[in-house]
Amino acid sequence: MANAAEQKRKDERRTIEAFSDFSNIYNFKKDFTYSYKTQAGLTEDIVRTISAEKKEPKWMLDFRLKSLDIFHHLEYPVWGPDISELHMDDIVTYVRPNTQMKASWDDVPDDIKDTFDRLGIPEAEKTSLAGVGAQYDSEVVYHSIQEELVQQGVIYTDFETALREYGDIIQAHFMKLVPPTDHKFAALHGAVWSGGSYVYVPAGVDVSIPLQSYFRLNAPGAGQFEHTLIIVENGAKVHFIEGCSAPKYNVANLHAGCVELFVGDDATLTYSTIENWSKNMYNLNTKRAIVGRNGTINWVTGSFGSHTSCLYPMSILQGEGAHCEFTGVTFAGKGQYLDTGSKVVHNAPKTTSNINSKSISKDGGVCIYRGSVVINPRAEGAKANVSCESLMLDEESQSDTIPAIVVKNDNVDLGHEASIGRISDEAVFYLMSRGLSEDEARAMLVKGFVEPVSKALPLEYAVEMNNLINLELKGSLT
Repeated sequence: MANAAEQKRKDERRTIEAFSDFSNIYNFKKDFTYSYKTQAGLTEDIVRTISAEKKEPKWMLDFRLKSLDIFHHLEYPVWGPDISELHMDDIVTYVRPNTQMKASWDDVPDDIKDTFDRLGIPEAEKTSLAGVGAQYDSEVVYHSIQEELVQQGVIYTDFETALREYGDIIQAHFMKLVPPTDHKFAALHGAVWSGGSYVYVPAGVDVSIPLQSYFRLNAPGAGQFEHTLIIVENGAKVHFIEGCSAPKYNVANLHAGCVELFVGDDATLTYSTIENWSKNMYNLNTKRAIVGRNGTINWVTGSFGSHTSCLYPMSILQGEGAHCEFTGVTFAGKGQYLDTGSKVVHNAPKTTSNINSKSISKDGGVCIYRGSVVINPRAEGAKANVSCESLMLDEESQSDTIPAIVVKNDNVDLGHEASIGRISDEAVFYLMSRGLSEDEARAMLVKGFVEPVSKALPLEYAVEMNNLINLELKGSLT
């Protein structure tokens, strides 16, 4: 028994030591090269140029120009983190890399391919993914899907190809869940979007192996505005994974992507995200799903990195018996203000939702849970449960919970629980008495705290999340 315990401690130490070089996986920089980029700032000429470069149909150009006009008329939000240091006049909204999209990694230019090799994307594709999309700055540079899925009618492609080949479907769904009028950065996205993914799963098809899109922003001072649209027809099932990262620069970068998910009757979509932006990044992303009768949307999110984040995945439970499961963890270190949460709207009878949010803050980092549950009059018999747990690792850090609950009928079952605490000195002391160092003890306690999220992820991504937690605890992430 004693030998087993000793071996476990040795394994823990080896694991933590192995992470010592892990930070290099994300924070390496490549020379900033490109085949075309717009000037910094946001003008009608820039929007027209992006549309012309992509050879878009007129309706999309009109949509972009309308969004630009909305952007100019909407105010910046005043209720969240301070974003006064983000200046759109300094942001380059479109950077095209030195390559077209390829179907083979061998055809991707060496410097870009090396980036994704370091991130482990080609290896993950071989071992655990049914399809991969890889975006570098503003354009997708690689895309693939297993032939077996193609034969079943599954579509997984970059968004520009989808716009050319499935224009009617795109026009019917594009920014219908997240209209440009929703908020200023939704309007910005509508004006300058580029890249992203389109997934279509026919009725009754079960995609048993996940699909993954990875977004790498390499250009200093640039924005990334990918659009993701997923349609899961009745009775179908799919797991989509999104990864993001960027090296750190001494100028602000901006991420304002948009995700729209359409989940049919009796369908299930699991949407997992591991975000690891650098700490000069403003991450102002918008994600929204609408779910049909007895359908399910599962959100699994890990929010790491970024200077400032505003991210609140929203689920609209539109059909009777629709269900939302949200499991997320946020980690804020020094200089970070991560304002995250979840929103659920119950629009039909017997709809159910569970929100399980965890946050960790250290070295003065700020974690805010901001979410809402809305139960409308038609949602008779709805059930909702919200659980928010915050862990602060020192006295400098901050954690707040800002929930909003709106109930418009009397026949509901609603629970809300929030707790904020510090890491237990007694628990650390106990683990140290068993042979762990203080750092190892704290890492073990934090990983236990986020275990519900790890369990919801495929093994490879659970390992990545644990790696990121170790790096945050070491202060190694930049």
